[in-house]
Amino acid sequence: MQLFYTDVFVLPLPAGHRFPMEKYSRLREALLAGGDFAPGDFRVPEAATDEQLALAHDPDYIARVGRGELDDKAQKAIGFPWSEGMVERSRRSAGATLAACRAALADGVAANLAGGTHHAFRDRGEGFCVFNDAAVAARAMQAEGRVRRVLVVDCDVHQGNGTASILAGDDSIFTFSMHGARNYPFAKESSDLDIELPDGCGDAAYLQRLADGLDTAFDLARPDLAIYLAGADPYRDDRLGRLALSFAGLAERDRQVFAQCRLRGVPVAVAMAGGYARDIGDTVHIHATTIRLARRMLDRCSPPYTAGNE
Repeated sequence: MQLFYTDVFVLPLPAGHRFPMEKYSRLREALLAGGDFAPGDFRVPEAATDEQLALAHDPDYIARVGRGELDDKAQKAIGFPWSEGMVERSRRSAGATLAACRAALADGVAANLAGGTHHAFRDRGEGFCVFNDAAVAARAMQAEGRVRRVLVVDCDVHQGNGTASILAGDDSIFTFSMHGARNYPFAKESSDLDIELPDGCGDAAYLQRLADGLDTAFDLARPDLAIYLAGADPYRDDRLGRLALSFAGLAERDRQVFAQCRLRGVPVAVAMAGGYARDIGDTVHIHATTIRLARRMLDRCSPPYTAGNE
């Protein structure tokens, strides 16, 4: 299983910034230390090009990000101060999901050890998201002739509003978001399938709603590839989550997603998405469990896919 990482590209943040950037390097360290993965499984991705980003983003927005010409309001909405490091990191994160999609189509499963930047819209960024890696990757796999239909399964606790907006009206890419009803973003977009959950939702209710949603999404999407945003933030001790899932519940969530992919023979690229636990070690544990389950359940279980295969 190939794992693509970007933690070597530093996004400089001021002291006390609430985004847990450290989780990415700690996740890679945990996966290496656990013995499930060898150093050769970890790869640094190429940066997404302007042409690839423009499959989902306005070229003027891409250019303004690159030159540092976003106004204060637009930069504040992203939540990061502008720097060359921010631009490079954002391009590499999108490139990592692109690379994970290609690897998943060959091997059955692969992962971006970052990504899940689902609040980025076509012409703006929001919520710690500059470029929308899932939308870019889905469109790029189609443009490269690798797939016809894609399913985005978004299990971050926050709605994938940017993804829904970018891909609205595109019948070839199905967007499924399962998120807190009263959480950010407070003005929701319309995914192809949205499941909204009440504050305090726990394991049993969450997993039943997910099972129903996955059946519907896979039936309607008929995908050649799935992109799974495996947010750690539905966890009960997440600072921004407002749900109440346990470690065991989150692991079962991942099993359900991977079981559907295995049952239907659909390769899956995994991205980490959000995670803001009070103890950053809990976030790392949740993400590491997702990756280990992906390998055990799906590695090389799906045949290589090329558009045109039936």
